[in-house]
Amino acid sequence: MLSYRHQFHAGNIADVFKHALLTRLLLALNRKDKPYCVVETHAGIGLYDLQHAWAQKTGEWQKGIARLWSRSGSPELLRPYLDAVHAENPDGQLRYYPGSPCITRRLMRETDRLVLYELNQDDCETLRNQFRHSRHTSIQQQDGYTAIKATLPPKERRGLLFIDASFDQGEDFTRVARAVKEAHSRFASGMTAVWYPLMGRSAIEAFERSLLSAGLPKTLQLELFTESRDYSEHIPGSGLIVINPPYGLDQEAPPLLDWLWRTLSPEGKGGTRCEWLIPE
Repeated sequence: MLSYRHQFHAGNIADVFKHALLTRLLLALNRKDKPYCVVETHAGIGLYDLQHAWAQKTGEWQKGIARLWSRSGSPELLRPYLDAVHAENPDGQLRYYPGSPCITRRLMRETDRLVLYELNQDDCETLRNQFRHSRHTSIQQQDGYTAIKATLPPKERRGLLFIDASFDQGEDFTRVARAVKEAHSRFASGMTAVWYPLMGRSAIEAFERSLLSAGLPKTLQLELFTESRDYSEHIPGSGLIVINPPYGLDQEAPPLLDWLWRTLSPEGKGGTRCEWLIPE
């Protein structure tokens, strides 16, 4: 976990996918006046410079957010996400990419609370500096999985747990599944969103089985992949598991993901998925 730096990957296809969906979850929470809490287990640094040497080395953002930046005719469902990116680049030139903490804080109301966990010391200090003037925002330098016991259930009794692990360690699928089960036992009515890479059919199937056996409520599974799912030499895409998804997400996600897929995969490879892993 300490060796992972998201600066190499900021703004890539996976970021576009999960952050576009994250905005839909946050806006759904905003429908009610009652305050809520968002807890993020792997926060990163919050804002990424796409001209940084690490981002330039991989160039992953060029196949991700860059393909959306100047694209016209984007769907209205995508507008809050694109507005968040444009807000960090007021001169109209794409240089900075907002991570989930920045996107989340932008869409939350004044009365809502954000709790961010980041284990890496340098990244945590950068994150604290980024949010030094933000009210109702707490930043903890800890293993994000400890957030489950430390923060759930939140005092607001409404909210979202966002698990966005790096999956750079072999046991991450197991740790995430365990965290999801713990979160449900502590905050059964809360929403949980879990990002995961499509790292191999057997790993994904084992992950799904662990969730199916955890006694979870309704759970929606969303995926976007821009390569064939043969898993032979590459990771073709990623997914998002949403437990207790907001009403209507299963209806609005398919057209949103389809537009993203057609934009992010100009060769027409891959596809999308929106299915109930656990129906109501």
